[in-house]
Amino acid sequence: MVEAGVDIGGGSRTTALHRPRQDHGPSPYPTQAPAGDGRPCDLVTVPARQGLEAVDILRLRDGVGPVLHDGEGGTLGFLVPPGTADRWDVPGSACTQTYGREPRAGADMPPVKGTGWLVAPDAAYAWATDPVVLRAALGEAARTIEAVDRCR
Repeated sequence: MVEAGVDIGGGSRTTALHRPRQDHGPSPYPTQAPAGDGRPCDLVTVPARQGLEAVDILRLRDGVGPVLHDGEGGTLGFLVPPGTADRWDVPGSACTQTYGREPRAGADMPPVKGTGWLVAPDAAYAWATDPVVLRAALGEAARTIEAVDRCR
């Protein structure tokens, strides 16, 4: 499958058999906001393999906010609400302040230079991915990848 110029089908297993679930508590981060209110976003970056798996999980469950991919295809970046970087501590990932503005529907230019959209704002569930939900999806993605690698 090719989306936003990135081949996400080769060799990657998906989580298509998982059922949606809502077993996490309410997030302290606001993810629903009026379109175009101009607030800044933080950016969680992860290795592409784990990020692609997490995107699949988020699309099947709670939804996903805009996602960036770097020009080399080695990492994905999930836009998350401002302030996330102050509390982010997930091993194997990083969260930084972008000092940019939230992406607007129909925006062609990503807020981070040298990136492109994997999930554009128009196709996203919310203006940003809920960090609590993202943390759970990244953990599940890591476990899925580990299980697939053990089977090889």
